[in-house]
Amino acid sequence: MKTISTKSVGEIVTLVFKGVGMAMAVAAVVLNILGTASLQTQVLLLGIGLACLAIVVLDNEKE
Repeated sequence: MKTISTKSVGEIVTLVFKGVGMAMAVAAVVLNILGTASLQTQVLLLGIGLACLAIVVLDNEKE
């Protein structure tokens, strides 16, 4: 059985945070175009995305 190294787990987590950041931005834009979400919801989505991207940047600074 193949074991997963710590480095590969860290790379997966980084990729997931980048994906969540991008998905939140796209979701906010799409919901704004459709007019289905309030401004408060859109700001919350963008805040979650920004927090995920900030975690990625801070993690890269550590290395």
